[in-house]
Amino acid sequence: MELKYLFNSLPFIKPEMVLAAVLVVIVIADLILSKKKDLLHYLAIAGIIVAGYFVLEQFSITASVFSTSGNKGMLTVDSLGAFFKGLVLTASFFVFLFSISSKEINEAKERLGEYYALLFGMILGMFFMISASDFILIYVAMEMVSLSSYVLAGITKQSYRNSEASLKYLIYGGVSSGIMLFGISLIYGLTGSTNLYEINSLLHAPDANKLILLLAGLMVFAGIGYKISAAPFHFWTPDVYEGAPITITAFLSVASKAAGFALLIRFIKVTFLQSSVNGYWQLLPAIDWKLILVAIAVLTMTLGNFAALWQDNLKRMLAYSSIAHAGYMLTGIAVLSNQGLVSVLVYFAIYAFTNLGAFLIIMLISNKIGSEDIEDFNGLGYASPFLGVCFAIFLISLTGLPPMGGFVGKLYLFIALLDAKMFTVAVIMVLNSVVSLYYYIRVLKHMFIKKPLGDTPVEIKTSFANAVVVLALAAPVLILGLYFTPLVEFAKSSISVFGL
Repeated sequence: MELKYLFNSLPFIKPEMVLAAVLVVIVIADLILSKKKDLLHYLAIAGIIVAGYFVLEQFSITASVFSTSGNKGMLTVDSLGAFFKGLVLTASFFVFLFSISSKEINEAKERLGEYYALLFGMILGMFFMISASDFILIYVAMEMVSLSSYVLAGITKQSYRNSEASLKYLIYGGVSSGIMLFGISLIYGLTGSTNLYEINSLLHAPDANKLILLLAGLMVFAGIGYKISAAPFHFWTPDVYEGAPITITAFLSVASKAAGFALLIRFIKVTFLQSSVNGYWQLLPAIDWKLILVAIAVLTMTLGNFAALWQDNLKRMLAYSSIAHAGYMLTGIAVLSNQGLVSVLVYFAIYAFTNLGAFLIIMLISNKIGSEDIEDFNGLGYASPFLGVCFAIFLISLTGLPPMGGFVGKLYLFIALLDAKMFTVAVIMVLNSVVSLYYYIRVLKHMFIKKPLGDTPVEIKTSFANAVVVLALAAPVLILGLYFTPLVEFAKSSISVFGL
């Protein structure tokens, strides 16, 4: 790459440069502020806000950067990437607020510098995952995210659960990473290129080996499917979600999944798009992505929902719930249309607030009672009505019932499936939502109907700051359930120039 093209590309990665700078500043501040580590919380939050400002600029930019003259670059900066980067930063902002009150994080305060440095390393990797249009950068970004998350899953070292979560995450991650890398090598062997746009033009040739391409595509999908917790690549999810600190569990359930979905969308559309007719994508016939995505989506949502029925640990239950929601969103991608993509963006935006809110309530209660077991939540709905009612809002939204925002997300997915005449998939999605109602309502039954194990339930007093954070997450879930047009229009504008 010529030097002038390198310098010309730097203005397009301002958010990434801010994140890298904040990471370095946090490492230095951790050494200097050895007795005032609480300041690291606010330094991290300030860094996220500054990065968010530069992400807003990218909604009006469409560019291929880090390229030589006449070629597509390694990064694609566009409004779709900015949308997912915004989701990652939103999740990061709330997780950093959670961390201030987290008992698990405060008990390991001596590692607070490493905690935030690793989180910023993950966020930086996610940003490159979202925008990457070259397999080399995709793989490096995914490894950057993975290596940071392996350590974060066991960073508190408070119990064997943390170490077990970290080890299982590392083993499963190493296997999926190797499979994906082998798939990338096969695609490079077929095409002689690692750039997604160049690969697309080369795959139009009639002599492409379809069997090898199918095998390679599935291997790459295995690596991405691991990130989004799609079955059968989900095995790490329940153990890691249960064993990791709640702040990290919440972060993985939203931010990591957002980066994975952004990468999957870009990989499928950019690499295999042949033409677009009336908003529907006509993909190259070498791989039947619609069939593959439908099969994975149905398996993912069904397995996630039915496995969640038997869970007594709420973090583990939400892990399987997260798997099921990944299945729902995969149906939107399986439509292979702009409308399906809009439905995924709408669904994910609402899901982010809902899931973060659910994990925050569990964290606040767990801080007091020291447990995430459903039996220990008996009677808490009346003892702590504010947390009980807000938890009910989040769980009802996750179910997809009106008037919560989750209903709007599922409604748009349902409409996209019906317009694509995918009636069977739509019915399966509705039936899975009915199944999910059981385990969400079961939590509310324990909180509002069942008697506590002791004489009286423990009253959870919520600080003003934590109450504000809970309301900041609950308000969008309620408002978007009633007035969702701005979000839908925003999602449509975010995909208007996608594909470059």
